Amino acid sequence: MRKKLTLTVDEEVYEGLRNTIGPRKISKFIEELVRPHVVRPNLESAYAEMAKDRKREKEALEWAEIAFKDADHETL
Repeated sequence: MRKKLTLTVDEEVYEGLRNTIGPRKISKFIEELVRPHVVRPNLESAYAEMAKDRKREKEALEWAEIAFKDADHETL
């Protein structure tokens, strides 16, 4: 569900948004900027969903094994 929000910004900021982002696109631009700071994903369910992807898990395991082998041969 979408909610309407009224913001007050300096005229120069508003004109900069209009000129750079374009009219009718400012809301989406601001939402994309703000979202990562205010919406926290449910990591447990996200990881569980990723684990269901067998091909991805197989590739990740192969990559990890190669990385550990490479690290074992490195000198300090």
